Amino acid sequence: MPALTDAQVAHYRTEGWLAPIDVLTEAEAAEALAALEGAEARFPEDLHAGHRNNAHLVLPFLADLAVHDRILDCVASVVDRPTALLNSVLFVKEPDSAGYVSWHQDSTYMGIDTDDMVTAWVALTASTPENGCVAMVPGSHREGIHPHEDHFGPDNILTRGQEVAGVDLDAAVDVVLSPGQMSLHHPWLVHGSRPNRTDGRRIGVAFQAYVGADLRPARGEHHVIAVGDHPVDLAFTLVPRPVAEMTDERRRIRAAANAALSDVLYHGAAERRDY
Repeated sequence: MPALTDAQVAHYRTEGWLAPIDVLTEAEAAEALAALEGAEARFPEDLHAGHRNNAHLVLPFLADLAVHDRILDCVASVVDRPTALLNSVLFVKEPDSAGYVSWHQDSTYMGIDTDDMVTAWVALTASTPENGCVAMVPGSHREGIHPHEDHFGPDNILTRGQEVAGVDLDAAVDVVLSPGQMSLHHPWLVHGSRPNRTDGRRIGVAFQAYVGADLRPARGEHHVIAVGDHPVDLAFTLVPRPVAEMTDERRRIRAAANAALSDVLYHGAAERRDY
């Protein structure tokens, strides 16, 4: 039985996003946050601000969260027979920091031309307008892919600092989440976020994105984990989920996945950053 109601699915189809959706209890979210911050303390070179892609390939608790039954059931309500997760990104905004995410669409540089996929953004701390929650532009996914400009700003968290011009800021909706809640958004939805102006960290993980059985990459190599009962297409490079934390083998797997992801994301770019 689908995890989302017909009304929720209709909202997602029309507006391009859906939130809040309960995934973890408050205690479970606190446990996940403690696990992440403990890993940050033990492995600072592996999880610093420039190295937060695909941590689910080295941290078992994040891999387990990526295949959480509640998340996958919701994904299956909006994606046709989800088979794989492409990537994950830890979005950490430090207290009173300038980091922001410019207005963009996820799939612009992902090397995927079709839209049968969805991003799940899971809050490990409260996500509010004051600390830089994600803001969505409702219905913008129905306009297709917009031109993006690369800015590479030092405070822009995005890989290329990619940005859609002319966004109607008055139309944007702040997506407020409590710890353990998630949002879903369409790969063509225009969204972004402001800096964290509070005295606490704002932490979430984006599972970006869960893909349907008929989706194929348009370019590049994509290292994925399986997320369902349907076979993963051979056009993807299938890697196993980790069973131990930050082993040398898992670091090599993550490094290969991130190198391939970098080639995809920076395709045609004038310059590259370290992430």
